[in-house]
Amino acid sequence: MDVILLERIEKLGAMGDVVAVKPGFARNFLLPQEKALRATKANRARFEAERDYLEKRNADNAAKAAEDGKSVDGNSYTIIRNAGETGQLYGSVSSRDIQEAVGAPVTRNMIRLNEPIKSLGLHEVAVKMHADVTVSITINVARSEDEAVRQAAGEDVIALEAEAAKADDREAAKERAANSVDMSEGRDRPERNYDDEDAAKPEGDAAAAEGDAPAAEAPAADA
Repeated sequence: MDVILLERIEKLGAMGDVVAVKPGFARNFLLPQEKALRATKANRARFEAERDYLEKRNADNAAKAAEDGKSVDGNSYTIIRNAGETGQLYGSVSSRDIQEAVGAPVTRNMIRLNEPIKSLGLHEVAVKMHADVTVSITINVARSEDEAVRQAAGEDVIALEAEAAKADDREAAKERAANSVDMSEGRDRPERNYDDEDAAKPEGDAAAAEGDAPAAEAPAADA
């Protein structure tokens, strides 16, 4: 479908351009939002007759968008999501999620997100308030409010957790190694042999032991 643009549309053209678009895009967005007219002969004449008015309207809309943009430009918005140890989300954060977090005056079609957010952290997102007005916001995706505060303060939560896990693994490895040495030393220690100890006793000790035994009675003298 050919339409006449009534304002500059990103990736389509400038005001007054006649461009070909998909019928659904024209019917669902461009025409009801008064951003374009069907490119008929009558509408071409109408556009030329109303050009001055349309240019002023576009300038007013840009000014309002710039004013609205000041209320969100540079702001940070927290979105809580479940995620694994590596920081990958169990799901994703979409343009709809971001719009709900920001609220008015931002609409979903203003969010410029090339692909859904799939990881924890701070993500800078562009918001197209108007064809000539773009602002930037930060989406803080975290597993808890506390984690969001830490991330906002500059902490790389996932990296810190990974380092702590490595430190725990190293400590556990040291403990296992120490236990292994102790067990090895216990196996190398010779067992006590009591027979060998008795055989090694000095002869004096053996004699003393014999002297301690009661003496045999002397034979009686003949009468």
